[in-house]
Parts: sequence; C-alpha cells; structure tokens
Amino acid sequence: MSIEQYQDTFIQRQFADRIGGANYGKDTAIYKFEKIKRAKAAARKDFPDIELIDMGVGEPDEMADAGIVAKLAEEAAKPENRGYADNGIAEFKEAASRYLKEVFGVEGIDPATEIVHSIGSKPALAMLPSCFINPGDLAILTVPGYPVLGTHTKYLGGEVYHVPLTEENQFLPDLSSIPEEVAAKAKLIYLNYPNNPTGASATKEFFIEVVAWAKKYDIVVVHDAPYAALTYDGLKPLSFLSVPGAKEVGVELHSLSKSYNMTGWRIGFVAGNPLIVKAFSDVKDNNDSGQFIAIQKAAAYGLSKPEITEKIAKKYSRRHNLLVEALNELGFKAKKPQGSFFLYVEAPQGVEGGPSFASAEDFSQYLIREKLISTVPWDDAGHYVRFSVTFAANGIEAEKQVIEEIKRRLGGVKFVF
Repeated sequence: MSIEQYQDTFIQRQFADRIGGANYGKDTAIYKFEKIKRAKAAARKDFPDIELIDMGVGEPDEMADAGIVAKLAEEAAKPENRGYADNGIAEFKEAASRYLKEVFGVEGIDPATEIVHSIGSKPALAMLPSCFINPGDLAILTVPGYPVLGTHTKYLGGEVYHVPLTEENQFLPDLSSIPEEVAAKAKLIYLNYPNNPTGASATKEFFIEVVAWAKKYDIVVVHDAPYAALTYDGLKPLSFLSVPGAKEVGVELHSLSKSYNMTGWRIGFVAGNPLIVKAFSDVKDNNDSGQFIAIQKAAAYGLSKPEITEKIAKKYSRRHNLLVEALNELGFKAKKPQGSFFLYVEAPQGVEGGPSFASAEDFSQYLIREKLISTVPWDDAGHYVRFSVTFAANGIEAEKQVIEEIKRRLGGVKFVF
C-alpha cells in the first residue's frame, strides 16, 4: 500500500498532536531544505553538463585524520570494546576535560561528574528539554538558528520565544530586548557561538553578560559549541565555561563532527553544571545505550591532538579569504567571519534587467536554477544566504578553481542591492 492509502486507515488517527495529529503527512507546504533539494535536482536535469557547486553543505568535505581512523580500527578489533557503552567511558571524559583546559583554558571540570558523552550534539539538544520543560514552560532561542531544542520544547508542551540576530548587534542576541515577563517565565536559553548560520563569534564580555542575566532570572544556559575550535586570524577559541560563574548556570555542548571531520561518527559531549549533567545522563540513559566504545577511544585520541583542528581551521580560513574577495568583487558586502565554516551574506534585491528577489529564498533558488550554485537562504531576521566553505575541492589549486568558477558564473550579471 502507498502512504496515501494508509492515510485512510486507523493509523492516521493515532498520530500525536505534536507531529500533526490526524493531519500528519497531509500538509502540502514545502519546507526550505526540500525546496533546495528539488531545485538542485531540476538544475542538474536542465544542465546535465554543468557541475553544480554546492556551497550549502554543512559538513566537512574531508575524511577524519588518518591517526583517528587507525585508532578506531585498532579499538574496534578488541573484544572488550564490543558491549554497551551506556553513559560513556572514563577515558573519553578525561580526554574531554583535558581538551577543554588545553584549547579553551577551562579549569576545574571534573570528568566524573561534569562531563558526559553524547552521540553528537543533535541528540543532546533533543534530550535536554526533557530535563526541564513541563507543559507551558518557555525556552528562548535565537533566529536564525538551529531549531532542535525548540522543536523538542514544543513536543513537550512548552513554548518558544525567538530573539533575532541582527548585523547591527554583531549577530549577538540583545538580552535587554527580551520582555521582562518572558525572561521571568523562561527556563532555558539556547546560544550557539561561533554561530550557525551567521558565522559570528561571541566575546568574553557577552558571555559575562549572559551569566549575570541568567542568574538574575534563574535561566539555564545551553551553549552549543560545535564550531568553537574553528577560529581564524588570531582569534583564540572561546568557551562559555571559561567565564566565571558559567558552570553555575549552564552547560556547553561540544562535538567532534566539524572540528575533526567526524560528522558521521556521532560523538560529542556535554560539560558544565554537575546537576544538569546528571539529569541529562539520566534522560540519556533512557534514550540510548551509548556510542560504540571504539569510537569513544578514537575520539579521545583526537581530542589529545588539537593540532588536527588547527590544520582544518587554516584550510577554512584560506577558503573564506578567497570567497569573500570574490563575492565583494561582484558587489556583495561579504565580511569574513572569525569562526565556523559559514559565510553569511545579505541577499541582493535583484538582477539589473532581470528578476527581482523578494526574499533570500528567491535569490537562493535563482542561484541554484540559473547558476548551479547551491546556498541556504535565511529570512528570519533580514534576507541573507549562507555559503559554506566545505565545498568539495582537493587542495589549494582546486579551491581557487571553484572560486574562479563562481566568479565566472555570477560575473555575467549585475546584482542590485
């Protein structure tokens, strides 16, 4: 039977309201990433001889370090590593604690009580609301941003309040703009720096402000930091936990996905307040049985060698330089970020003598269908597109060729801003 045929059965009536209830699957709206997927397929069909340049991919274009891969193979062959990992092994937690100290200068993190592994950051963000949110409770999220914590807040009957990230405020949330009644009700605030999609980096002064604000309103801070070690041009990696008082109000999520080219390995950790770590561990224990021990041991090996990330960061920094220069030559106002592999650029209003763009999505669709360049649009707070410098290119010369091809494809039109 097809999905449509099953929609006429009792199963359709049993779905939970959180995913649409009896109308689940009947929504005809096409969401952003599905539109991108369809546009890419159409562009490839219309222009089969032209390679699509994918600048929208949010994951590294290279394999994990050979030493990490070798460590996985070594540990996977050991029978003692075959069983359930539950809430993690001491070796990984200890490596994570040392990593926080060596890379970010975070002192005093007890690996036994203040760190627990996660199967990547996404499941951690999905589970943390279960520690805090009751029906009617409130979480604060920034937009544009990664929505998972907000999605699960709503699943649990909670509400979400959005704070816009604007260029005028360096893409940091203006905490003073949050209404008093919202702050008084909120249980969680989700932050992410360096930021996806804006590429913005936080400052120590901002984190100090966050700690004071969280203490004032008794709000738990969840800082998602998968790009924290990917910084450029002399900016030192910054951890929320390095700020005095941070551990009193929250936790920080780290992942090896972006900083070690290990997206598919699904390994990260939650660190910070021991009571939050314990609560998360209890919820996690009822959701999964832990990541494969061999992966944890390979990850521990990687965390002991932060120079791996430093090498990766140099590549992304070089690509950012090339892309920013190219886009600015074409009339954009691109500014290199100090962290992450994302470049967030204001969309033009149209093409001289050609189409106009009412939204960033319009522009993104034009780039895909007409120029075979894929980006991700964001219309939550202004009209921007996100370029990712994780495009496929093997070596410096190949990187230059990709950027030159972008300039060639876009150079035939004049954008209006």
